[in-house]
Amino acid sequence: MCDKGLPYTPEKLQTALVSNSEYLTKVYSKYTKEEKRLLEEGFRAGQPGSLFQLITVHSDSDWILAHPEEPEDFEAFYRKPYRKTPNESQSTIYIQTIGSFGEVAAQTDQYVEWLRDYCQAFFYGLSVKLLPAVAVSETKCSFRVNSNSYNLQILTGDLLQFLKKRKPKDAFCIVGITMIDLYPKDSWNFVFGQASLTEGMGVFSFARYDDNFYKRSYAGRLKKHLQPRQEDYSVFDGYYTPPITSTLLLRSCKTMTHEIGHMFGISHCQWLSCVMQGSNHLDESDRRPLDFCPICLRKLQFAIGFNIAERYKALLHWMDEDQTQTSVKASASHTDPHFTKPTEAFHASKLWVCRCLEIMEKDQ
Repeated sequence: MCDKGLPYTPEKLQTALVSNSEYLTKVYSKYTKEEKRLLEEGFRAGQPGSLFQLITVHSDSDWILAHPEEPEDFEAFYRKPYRKTPNESQSTIYIQTIGSFGEVAAQTDQYVEWLRDYCQAFFYGLSVKLLPAVAVSETKCSFRVNSNSYNLQILTGDLLQFLKKRKPKDAFCIVGITMIDLYPKDSWNFVFGQASLTEGMGVFSFARYDDNFYKRSYAGRLKKHLQPRQEDYSVFDGYYTPPITSTLLLRSCKTMTHEIGHMFGISHCQWLSCVMQGSNHLDESDRRPLDFCPICLRKLQFAIGFNIAERYKALLHWMDEDQTQTSVKASASHTDPHFTKPTEAFHASKLWVCRCLEIMEKDQ
């Protein structure tokens, strides 16, 4: 049985969203009545039929208990000295894939294109571009075999240095993504990802989002005593990549948008159930919703300036994209026309986005 966590009062949530600052309250007043109706649904969190939910805590190992943080309201976000905002000269999010993302190149191309399209909808109003994929050998990174799981891992610090050199001048940020496990230093077992917010770059792995990763039968495990020589990157040739499933796509979209959200200066969410919640383990990550709570949504909207309803429509279009159109696109890019977007795991999120639009569009 799970406990309800952090049941803030409606008054506390209102202050977190709107602020006590006269200026920021005036800025909030410029939202349309439809947008306010949506954002203020958060004040009803935990009530029957509420659109937004309270954070649930399942164990002492959950992030919110293991990593106590001061809740960041909109005013604290607004006044952050190191917060970066896209501008006319730096308004593009770049995605750099490292290593293979599928059994064949065509599947890799299609998978990262789905991720790009999702980010384009999520960060509505910004351009999201893919950089040419690189092999692990091109990064010149250090790597090792994990002594516990016996799978290959690459060093995050080296990848960040590689990304820094590859970052285009018009980039708001650059993110590296890989299906290979990561580690930040020799004393750590692994890390899901690492970022430099001041440099506007980050790298993260989807390897542990494979349902079989923690099983002894995991296909990415190497022979126990294999210790490949540094600079011998041939060990990555044909290295195992997880099968592309709907669940893997869902988890990848969550991770990408969470980490890129940090690039805007948005801290881990402590208010309501939100994609910006921290997570210590896969179960906790899976419990997070796919989108923002109202407070974090206002932060992103302030940074980018999108129309909230149009953003939801773009997300809905991505989840509901005609599979025939997807097949045509795939065929045109020389991929398998039968390799269609697996969106089954997005069904609950799709219904939620539809509810958001209904609330904004209903007559009152």
